Amino acid sequence: MTTSADHDAYIAAAPEAFRPVLQHLREVLARVLPEAEEIVAYNMPGFRLGGTVVASYAAFSRQCGLYLRPGALSAHAEEIAAAGFKATKTGITFPPRTPIPDELVERLALTSRAEAVT
Repeated sequence: MTTSADHDAYIAAAPEAFRPVLQHLREVLARVLPEAEEIVAYNMPGFRLGGTVVASYAAFSRQCGLYLRPGALSAHAEEIAAAGFKATKTGITFPPRTPIPDELVERLALTSRAEAVT
């Protein structure tokens, strides 16, 4: 994908099959992090509080990714695994046909926010 200036442009440039998933992630994150500023950093749309990116998402050639503060992923490692996803230190990748459940995205985003403000 090319570099995008904002969330709308990033989603519009993503492969068509990915767009609904990315738009939904954006909506869930915006709802859970209403005080966060929408930004694009490292060529990924994200949400920043103060100077800290607390959540971001991306589209790749075959999968999507949700990226959070490392503590959020470790705090919810069992839930992530139970939902059938694998996490790295900073993110979870998933095929667009199998998105991360909203409730898990919400818990992860809230934990990431708490880590960022402490």
